[in-house]
Amino acid sequence: MITLTVDDGIAEVVLDAPGKLNALDEAALAELDDAYRRAADAGVRALLLRGEGRAFCAGRDISGVDPVTDDVLGYLGDRVTPLLRRMADFPAPTFAAAQGACLGVGLGLLIATDVVYVAEDAKIGSPFAALGATLDSGGHALFVERLGAHRTLDLIYTAELMSGSEAVASGLFSRAVPRDELLSFTRTRVEKVAQGATSAFLASKRLVAELRDDRVAFWTSIAHENEAQAALCETPDYREGFAAFQSKREPRFTGS
Repeated sequence: MITLTVDDGIAEVVLDAPGKLNALDEAALAELDDAYRRAADAGVRALLLRGEGRAFCAGRDISGVDPVTDDVLGYLGDRVTPLLRRMADFPAPTFAAAQGACLGVGLGLLIATDVVYVAEDAKIGSPFAALGATLDSGGHALFVERLGAHRTLDLIYTAELMSGSEAVASGLFSRAVPRDELLSFTRTRVEKVAQGATSAFLASKRLVAELRDDRVAFWTSIAHENEAQAALCETPDYREGFAAFQSKREPRFTGS
C-alpha cells in the first residue's frame, strides 16, 4: 500500500493502491507514518509524496466501515492528526505531486506538505454532503484562510469540487501543471532542492510555520528572522554560498 524509496538524498513516498484511489484505512495510515519516520531517520534532504494511478488520494477507505460502531475520533485523532504533525514537522523540504481526487484525508496530506504541485484537472474540495459528514484533516482552516468563510461554506454545502487550476488560482497550492508533466516537473524541482542549503530551508520552514500556526506579529517575525540568519552564519553552507558568490561559481552545498 505504501512504498518508500531513498536515493541520492531524496525520499519518495508512494500511495500505491490505485484500485481504490489510494484511499487510506488505519493500517495504511500506520504504514505512511512509518515511511515518514524511516525517511527522517535516513537523513534525506528532500521528500516527494505522490499517489499511483488516476487519483492522489480519495480520502478515508470507508468500504468496510460500519457507521454504527465506527470510532471516528480514534481514526482522526489517534491516527490522522499525529501523521499530519509528523509530515508537517519533517526535517527536510517536502513536496507533493497530486492528480485526480485529493479529498478528505488526501487533502490533509497535501495541507501538511511544504510545497504542493497539482494536475490542472485535479479534484479538490469537500465531497461529504452526500455522506452526512463534514470536512476534516485541516480542510476548514485551509479553506477559510485562503478562500474566506463564504466560499468555504459554499464548497461544503454544495459538494462542488475545484479543479487543480482553480485551487492554485485561489491560493490553495503552489502550481498547477498538465497531468502528463506533473511527476517529471515535481521530481526535477525536488532534485534541485535536495542539492540546496538544507539548514537555510529549514529555518524558513520554521519561520513560516510560526506565522501560520502562532500568528506571530510582524516585528516579532523580523526578530526571529534576524536570529535565524545569525545562526546560519555559523554553518558550512552559509560560508560556501558566500564563497561561491564571490568566486563567481556554483555553490556546492552539503546540507549542513
